[in-house]
Amino acid sequence: MVLTGAELDGPLAQRGIGVIAPFDLALERELWRWAPLEVSFHLARTPFEPVPVSLEMAQRVSSVSALQAATRDVLGVEPEVVAYLCSSGSFIHGRDGETALVDSIRKAGAPEALTSSGALAEAVTTLGLQRISVITPYDQPLTDRLVDFLGELDVEVVTQQHLGLAGGIWRVNYRTVAALVEAADDPAAEAIFVSCTNLPTYDIIDPLERELGKPVLTANQLTVWACLARMGLPMMGPGRWLREVFGS
Repeated sequence: MVLTGAELDGPLAQRGIGVIAPFDLALERELWRWAPLEVSFHLARTPFEPVPVSLEMAQRVSSVSALQAATRDVLGVEPEVVAYLCSSGSFIHGRDGETALVDSIRKAGAPEALTSSGALAEAVTTLGLQRISVITPYDQPLTDRLVDFLGELDVEVVTQQHLGLAGGIWRVNYRTVAALVEAADDPAAEAIFVSCTNLPTYDIIDPLERELGKPVLTANQLTVWACLARMGLPMMGPGRWLREVFGS
């Protein structure tokens, strides 16, 4: 077989996103589904922590030293932005704590930086949300920290649902997540936020938005959306309200 000139022109030039993931992330495949073909994800993980999903774990996986070390681990492939892909680790210390994490990633050399909770804050502002419902796989104390974080954004949490899981979050099926979203819906809620980057959501976002008639925002969706926005690329994947604002 003889390759032609056109075949030799590839591969498609890649644009990189550096991702700092908690040690237990199991949804890398879901991340890739959000991205256009020219985007690659380059992952680094925080150190293993032998504790259940909890306030303590959120504090441990958001260690500044761990995030800076992970940032340096991905800089060799020249990502355009580095994202801390963790909801609880980025809202655990409130808005000031989230801002400090972004600053620490930048100080480690990232050209651009963001967190999952920072991406939530950007979406709240972009969509003009004042009242939302939330669902989480966490226990009540960790869920309460998310409510506090949203309160700092002047967003009222109308209703909340949580699973109380201490681990294995990636094993939760779509039926369970959809049932929680439906249970959390309230006429007063302008949107529903599904927290945790380790909770599968991709295939149920569009059906739930059609059913409920409002945005269903998820942690992985918002994190990748915020990265693509900084790269000047349109949003990909499900989420009608965000697509209408940023294109598809």
